[in-house]
Amino acid sequence: MKLRLTEALKTFGSHLLLIVLSFISLFPAFWIIMSSFKTGNSLFSDSLIPKNFTFVHYKELFEQTKYLLWFMNTLKIAALSTLLGTFLLLLTSYAISRYRFTGRKTTLTTLLVLQMFPGFMAMIAVYVLLNTLGLLNSHWALVLVYSSGAIITNVFVAKGFFDTIPKSLEDAARMDGASHMKVFLSIMIPLSKPMLTYASLMIFNGCFVDFIFADLVLRTEDTRTLAVGLYRMVNQSNSTEFTLFAAGAVLVALPVTLLFIFLQRFLVDGLTAGASKG
Repeated sequence: MKLRLTEALKTFGSHLLLIVLSFISLFPAFWIIMSSFKTGNSLFSDSLIPKNFTFVHYKELFEQTKYLLWFMNTLKIAALSTLLGTFLLLLTSYAISRYRFTGRKTTLTTLLVLQMFPGFMAMIAVYVLLNTLGLLNSHWALVLVYSSGAIITNVFVAKGFFDTIPKSLEDAARMDGASHMKVFLSIMIPLSKPMLTYASLMIFNGCFVDFIFADLVLRTEDTRTLAVGLYRMVNQSNSTEFTLFAAGAVLVALPVTLLFIFLQRFLVDGLTAGASKG
């Protein structure tokens, strides 16, 4: 009886903790969503839920700002970075997992050390390099930065996934006369779809919501991304359009949220498979 009571208390405590953490995590998002439907331009009001719902801020977002242009810029940068970053990550992780070459351990150690430092520590070096190459205020500059950074942040998950694929599949294919490229294209890539989905979604999400490097590289309003454009909109000395900013923030989160929901199964499969073996 005492054992059952202890287990029940542990279960109750675990559920209570999860409820509290969920509330803490979801409350800011709920507040922003409700603020986007409020009348006026202030985020503060007497009640959390608006007394009168309005969609005027969403209408003003497209009529009074360059939100659509910012959205297309962000989507272009995120899509190109995802394609290039996933391709580079696939080649890097496959080579490290399947081949033994001079400097392999040093490469892994270097990548592990680089993961310990936040990306913005390299801002000055990245700025100087892009300025030397004449790539400032260019979307391609962000694509190169995001794509190269994707290797560092996801290489161990991708390598761990390739480590779980039995080498007997490769040996059987090579006995049938398949080349290295044939094995890679016909066996490895189809089997790595969960991992590639997870990595692509992480790269896309990081590019879509990034502010630091986008604000560093992009200089004109026509090249800005959503994060930079919305920040500049409310950072002006005479700007009080906080509810307009809230509406923009809701629309920013919508594409990424839909992708997470649609690809949730692949996301979990890719993350757990890549973490099962180092």
